[in-house]
Amino acid sequence: MRREGARLVLARHLPARFDVVAETTLPKAGRERIAQQVRQDMWRALKGQRGFSPVVEVASCETGLRVRAGGRVEAARFDRNRLEARIASVLEAPEKRRRWVLNAGGQGR
Repeated sequence: MRREGARLVLARHLPARFDVVAETTLPKAGRERIAQQVRQDMWRALKGQRGFSPVVEVASCETGLRVRAGGRVEAARFDRNRLEARIASVLEAPEKRRRWVLNAGGQGR
């Protein structure tokens, strides 16, 4: 985990690399806890993707938190659009978003 001011990056391999990425915003909550939970849910959704190593970046912004999720893909061929759509579906799932924010000390919407 790397902290740089208002930005936190959770990655197994540094420097972090986003071969695939999706973004969302969340209400204010604990950045570290949000990053861990997003990484866990993204990993569950993509664990069958060969060579995938998740990366989550959480940064404070005016509206709360900006979350970039995705990661490194060490595979010769992969469907970028399909992976990014799967990541986006994890980030936009209402029940997951609510759980992340509540477990990170924020106010669920």
